[in-house]
Amino acid sequence: MDQKLINLYDEYTHKPLKREVFMSRLAKLTGSLAAAMSVLPMLEASAAYVGQISEDDADLIIEDITYPISEGQMKGYLAKPKSSTGTLGAVIIVHENRGLNAHIKDVARRVAKAGYIALAPDALSPLGGTTANDDENRAGFGKLDMPKTIANFVAGADYLSKRKDSNGKVGCVGFCWGGAMVNNMAVSAPLSLKAAVAYYGRQPEAASVKNIKAKVLLHYGGLDERVNEGIPAYEAALKAAGVSYELYVYEGAQHAFNNDTSAARYNKEVADLAWGRTLKLFGETLK
Repeated sequence: MDQKLINLYDEYTHKPLKREVFMSRLAKLTGSLAAAMSVLPMLEASAAYVGQISEDDADLIIEDITYPISEGQMKGYLAKPKSSTGTLGAVIIVHENRGLNAHIKDVARRVAKAGYIALAPDALSPLGGTTANDDENRAGFGKLDMPKTIANFVAGADYLSKRKDSNGKVGCVGFCWGGAMVNNMAVSAPLSLKAAVAYYGRQPEAASVKNIKAKVLLHYGGLDERVNEGIPAYEAALKAAGVSYELYVYEGAQHAFNNDTSAARYNKEVADLAWGRTLKLFGETLK
């Protein structure tokens, strides 16, 4: 697919552009509204998406939970292995700027299948929670108080560490908006996290990087110019602070290369490689 179309969709999801503006510009790039409508399903999340791990997987326990935050309750989707008799490491999964959707719930199930307690909090909980309308969800992110939102996710790490089925070791993994949140959690909760994995997420302020105590793993798509411009300063700060980190830029991969709901951006080869590296870090730090 033409990179201009993918860049336009990236602008739509992150500015965000109003949908009518996005569709008008998409029609101009493709030549007609009909052509725009034909490529749109390849850019947007598939309505038929069911995920890689079934909700009915016999090996998993899945539940909707809440945990306390300063101004009420944070909603979350929790999955864990059914057969485990001992305590387990735990992982917070942080969604993109569409909220807690089917794709992120599936990622939580993948983490649980790998042998961890997986919790995917809903950042939009203070506004009532994620809805079925992506545009409405994206608009909601602009209404969140960011310091409070970071604290809400840090509270999730505290919740996980205190569960009776937890061994007290907590990591996190996030994607896009969630990747930036992982970076913010790492600098804001240095004693709460053992591992922090950010997929194509915005970088934290360089001056705060010295606070990081977790092992950090960073995944970037080579074609993701918007996010990648912050890599040099972040890596320099990580080195200066002596933080244990790994950083990978996957050439030819788009922003959101792990999101298998979007045919135009998903890259299975790169996603599998990055996921293997992610589970390796969790195995080293959370067992």
